[in-house]
Amino acid sequence: MADFSERIKALRCERGMTQEALGKIIGVKRDSISVYEAGKHYPEVRNLMILADFFGVSTDYLLGRTDNPEVNR
Repeated sequence: MADFSERIKALRCERGMTQEALGKIIGVKRDSISVYEAGKHYPEVRNLMILADFFGVSTDYLLGRTDNPEVNR
């Protein structure tokens, strides 16, 4: 199962986005996205939810707790 750093980078790259562009969406600098993708830090809960909503996946998927990206509503 992939971890958060791998998932966030893959989702960003699938959309052809730069780290800077993704950072603007959640209100952080490019350096923060770089740190997330390096596996050195996790985003705050609010930003994690924004990322999940933006990519249309569950927070559990982003965090590597499941391989199912679908959101249960």
